[in-house]
Amino acid sequence: MASHHHSENPWRVRVDDADGSPCGAGVLLDERHVLTCAHVVRYAGAAPEGSVPHVRISSVACHPEWSRTARVAPESWVHRNGTRRGDVALLELDEPTDCGTRTALWQAPISGGRVRVYGFPAAEPYGIGTDAELAGSGGREGEWGLLNQVHAGGPWIERGYSGAGVMALGGEFDGRVIGIVVADYVNGGARAAWMLPTEAVLAYLPQIGPAGGGRANRLGPAGADWPDDVLGDTLRLALTQELTRLLDGGWSGTVVVRTGGATGTGDSWLVRLVRTADPAARATVTDAELTDAPGDTVLGLGAIDAAFDARGRSAAEVRGYLADRFGLRRDDPGFVRQFLRLRPAPCVVVAGIDRATDPDVLMAEVLGPLAARARSRGIRLVLGFEGPPPAGLAHEVSLDPEPLTGGSPAGSHGVVSAAAAAAAVERLAAEETAAARLQTEWGLKFFAPPQLPQSLAPRLRVRLAVARGTEPNGEVTAVHEQAVAARAAVARYDRDLRRLADTCEDLRQSLELQRMRAARYYGDEDRQLAVLHAPAARGLRTPPIDLVAARTLVERYTDEVNRRIGAQDRARGRGGDAGSGGSGGGGSGEASDGDGPGREGHGGARGGEG
Repeated sequence: MASHHHSENPWRVRVDDADGSPCGAGVLLDERHVLTCAHVVRYAGAAPEGSVPHVRISSVACHPEWSRTARVAPESWVHRNGTRRGDVALLELDEPTDCGTRTALWQAPISGGRVRVYGFPAAEPYGIGTDAELAGSGGREGEWGLLNQVHAGGPWIERGYSGAGVMALGGEFDGRVIGIVVADYVNGGARAAWMLPTEAVLAYLPQIGPAGGGRANRLGPAGADWPDDVLGDTLRLALTQELTRLLDGGWSGTVVVRTGGATGTGDSWLVRLVRTADPAARATVTDAELTDAPGDTVLGLGAIDAAFDARGRSAAEVRGYLADRFGLRRDDPGFVRQFLRLRPAPCVVVAGIDRATDPDVLMAEVLGPLAARARSRGIRLVLGFEGPPPAGLAHEVSLDPEPLTGGSPAGSHGVVSAAAAAAAVERLAAEETAAARLQTEWGLKFFAPPQLPQSLAPRLRVRLAVARGTEPNGEVTAVHEQAVAARAAVARYDRDLRRLADTCEDLRQSLELQRMRAARYYGDEDRQLAVLHAPAARGLRTPPIDLVAARTLVERYTDEVNRRIGAQDRARGRGGDAGSGGSGGGGSGEASDGDGPGREGHGGARGGEG
């Protein structure tokens, strides 16, 4: 008897109708079971109470090839036609295969990354692969994730791909099946498709058994009812809307959420919000509950990659969950470094941190280092505490629900209305957004840059939502006063960082001017000048830029150019070059360089990593 051989990815199988005509694809889980789409089975006429009793499963990655009849396993067919829900079926082979394939589905983030699917279009019965990009949410409702086309003009998902395994390419989940294709979308030149993530598959078909990786959501009790009374409270509604605004946009950084204190908000609102992004939880709530919810209270599917409740858990358990969820090694001594390198950058929620068994260790070894570099790495990190967060914790936003103090109905600006306070907060929000963009462009390029102020607008919006219902209210005035003060701080940051950027640009232009002068005399190949020019150019282009050191290098190069040109002119008996100039450039302004007052153009002092 000939030996059995597998080609790449032996879990790939084709689902045919009873006559052998291809209808779709499937994932061979073991010798008796195949996972596919419910609508593929219906198309083949073999749905429960269909016109034929079985479909046919054909191998495409085995030699010798095999074919078996199969039928829907009991209570394993879910199809909600016309919605982006379910559409999954488990088939049981009438006779087992003898190829020995075992395929574990994996739970993995679907917010981004490259995947590959193999389907069976009409012209290719043995299958053809195509690559796609995970794009997170496929809509406000449902539990399908979006797939976008990678290679325009190449093969794309069409009829015959439904039921195909979605296999991760590259990264920590390389080669793992993380879901199945459920539908395609073609509209002119636009190409997209949808997948059902593993966690949603398991929500419908738990009999498939345990999957690899960690669940997206371990915040709140598993299988709990959908919270239905959270958004009726003004404070909880405002907190939900502000966190949604942060996590559903392009913002990155660390936001601290306080769930205890005098207000007693609890974290039911946070649990609810996380569940709106959880593929498994989405399967337990109706579309109406999502679409009818107030604006900015529903996250896109997969917007939160991981959520964990640290209450009563150790630092090792929190780290172990994150390692499992993102495919990292639990015992890796460089765990934090590896986490910071994850691409796409993840969104993570950890609640109840101060109620962990070892909160100091958890903060020192895991969450503190992540919080300090979250923004620079594009990570979105939500850290929840019942009490005040640790002093010195790096964060960009605080959603502390406690009332503001220091205001009165008639403050320094007279009687302040809620409308005036809201306008001040919105101006602050716009300026904070602009400052964050400026920091992304320039802030990480310098030694010792000015520190971007914490974003205060989200918290002020929360408190204003509560206070404006009871005007006149001193807290309305406090909101206005803090918004005005925060705008001044943002303006100082903007001015200081732009001064560094202008100084850097002046030095670059001065260096280029001197290079052009030297080239007129000596050409571009003068090695002696090149040895001085290269470090100066590198010092002005390679972050973190030390403007003090860079200015010294530019001056050294300029002095040598002037010396060489002057010596040559004297040797030829003529005057010096009128364009020698200095290295500072115009318009740099005054800035302290840490070496003494009054020196112009340095723009910043040596310091730690930006």
